[in-house]
Amino acid sequence: MNKKPIKALLVVEDNAGDARLLLEMLNEGPHTIDVTVVSSLRDAELHLVLHTYDIALLDLGLPDGNGMEVVRRARSAAPSLPLVVLTGLDDEAMAAQTLKEGAQDYLIKGEIEGRGLLRALRYAVERKAMEESLFTEKERAQVTLNCIADGVVCTDSSGNITFLNVVAERMTGWSLEEASGRPMSEVYRIFDATTGIATNLANPLAFGNDGIYDKPNSALQRRDGIMTPIENSISPILDRLGCTTGAVMVSRDVSAARRMAIEMIHSAEHDFLTGLPNRMLLHDRVSQAIALAIRQQHKVALLFIDVDGFKHINDSLGHPAGDKLLQSLAHRLVGCVRSSDTVSRQGGDEFVVLLSSVRLAEDTAVAAKKLLAAIADPHLVDRRDLHVTASIGVSVYPDDGTDAETLIKNADTAMYQAKAHGRQGYQFFKAVMNVKAVERQSTEESLRSALKRQEFHVHYQPRVDLRTGQIIGAEALLRWSHPERGNIPPDQFIPIAEDCGLILPIGEWILREACAQTQKWLQEGLPPITIAVNISGVQFGNEDFLADVFAILEETGLDPRHLELELTESVLMKHAESTEVILKTLRSKGIQVSVDDFGTGYSSLSYLSKFSLDALKIDQSFVRRIISSPEDTAIVTAIISMGRSLSLQVVAEGVETLEELAFLQAHQCDEAQGYFFGRPSPPKNLQICLQFHAE
Repeated sequence: MNKKPIKALLVVEDNAGDARLLLEMLNEGPHTIDVTVVSSLRDAELHLVLHTYDIALLDLGLPDGNGMEVVRRARSAAPSLPLVVLTGLDDEAMAAQTLKEGAQDYLIKGEIEGRGLLRALRYAVERKAMEESLFTEKERAQVTLNCIADGVVCTDSSGNITFLNVVAERMTGWSLEEASGRPMSEVYRIFDATTGIATNLANPLAFGNDGIYDKPNSALQRRDGIMTPIENSISPILDRLGCTTGAVMVSRDVSAARRMAIEMIHSAEHDFLTGLPNRMLLHDRVSQAIALAIRQQHKVALLFIDVDGFKHINDSLGHPAGDKLLQSLAHRLVGCVRSSDTVSRQGGDEFVVLLSSVRLAEDTAVAAKKLLAAIADPHLVDRRDLHVTASIGVSVYPDDGTDAETLIKNADTAMYQAKAHGRQGYQFFKAVMNVKAVERQSTEESLRSALKRQEFHVHYQPRVDLRTGQIIGAEALLRWSHPERGNIPPDQFIPIAEDCGLILPIGEWILREACAQTQKWLQEGLPPITIAVNISGVQFGNEDFLADVFAILEETGLDPRHLELELTESVLMKHAESTEVILKTLRSKGIQVSVDDFGTGYSSLSYLSKFSLDALKIDQSFVRRIISSPEDTAIVTAIISMGRSLSLQVVAEGVETLEELAFLQAHQCDEAQGYFFGRPSPPKNLQICLQFHAE
């Protein structure tokens, strides 16, 4: 081995005297070494990263590192650099440990002299170089050994076997002794795996002198008849003159690889949880069904299924239960269709059923009803009967699209219409649905930038005490002024905001705005009022809901007694047990809680008595008909009586006429709001009203 001279050395030593002594030793003799001295481990790491050295001399006791840490960090900074360590302790255990950590040598201060130091450094460099050389040879040998795992067969110029390695013996069923001298075509019987035709290996000279013969997609027939898929190649063996003297074939058993490839293809095309075809395979099957429908003059139908209530089960019982429910649903759906049809899982709780051949579009309605009934039957999961329903959208080829992508998209659009119509039903696609879908997408995109562009504002509608006629509160109502579409009604964008999750930042914004405005009025000396803010189910179910409410109150400085949160009956009942905990926490802080749109949901004493509430708000649909409809008159009267029996304030919404007001006062309703008292308007309008009442 050529001896590599040491030209650049890094010395890591924090003791100035020791460093000076080392420099003196290193400068003895005719050699020239560029020595860099640093006094900390951190500086050493920087130098090792930024500069190139032949070797490093390390003190094991440094201000920012000791012992093995010094070696490890130096190795990390320069993995291939030889390291020699210095210490003042004659500790054999430590010496062994430093060598184990990668040091080449271990020197004790006070026991070294100049010539010995230089010799130790040279030996360390040489040992490191030898280690790297041995490592390279080892790697090369390992690659060679790995190659021997393939079957290797050699022949002479006549095509007769001269050699089989152990793997080839196992693959063919012939031993070298048995095979020697036999024609290759007799021992190595290879067939085309696609056609079954035997490959002619009788004459290796036919392969020529300049190239390798590769035969893909082959199968080797063992002596006992068993076929093994292989990848193989044949090369000529050439003498010094370039003449072919034989051939060598290398074959690899690819049974596992091909089996894995088949499994990978299946995995790529099927849902891992249910085993159903995924959207990629569905797309392909829809395209095939359309091609067949064109030839045979029939229709193809797609049913896009979304499970109603799945999220609630997933959230309450956990994902394992949700997964088992999805598997049960998949089994039910497959049982409802023909073998020629396809049930696919799109992801989450969405499925698509392909009816590959239907006579009339109306026939699909029969299938949809069958699927709805199967889904609605109880699913036994972990000894529980779980109940879910579904919404189905239907598209039909060629009426609703002539390609897979369009049919799937239109069935999806129709499914959303089915949800909008009350769920547990189906809807056929209509062209007008696409217009609505585009409008919805446009609204969602605009919503995402509306907060940033300050397009939202809050209007306030006064709430009046029916005994005194005084304004005692107001409801904060969100308004959106779109720069191009003008004012967009809340019922057109609030449901979209809830679906896409934007209701969380929007709801937080309106709560902050309403609290800040109320605090401003109070600071200006206006009569104290309670501000009511609507809380969506998405907000109420958010784990940070309570923390956000309390943070906003603290931020705005508003006394919690001036805040009322309005929740619908459906929101209260969704998670009844956790709801009561949240309500008690809110009311313990002084925040009031009311039930909005009362009468349109559960409306039962049993659930009202469970919850900590302050008020009921009678839905305006009943109030508007209390004069004309005896049934609604009875409902309003019953709600007022119910509220009084539970010691709850009763607020009537949507009061517009003097007759309605008189009725409510006569039946001892506590409060009211509506156009009769004032429309929702900007803050300054309510401020004027409050100032007028104050005077």
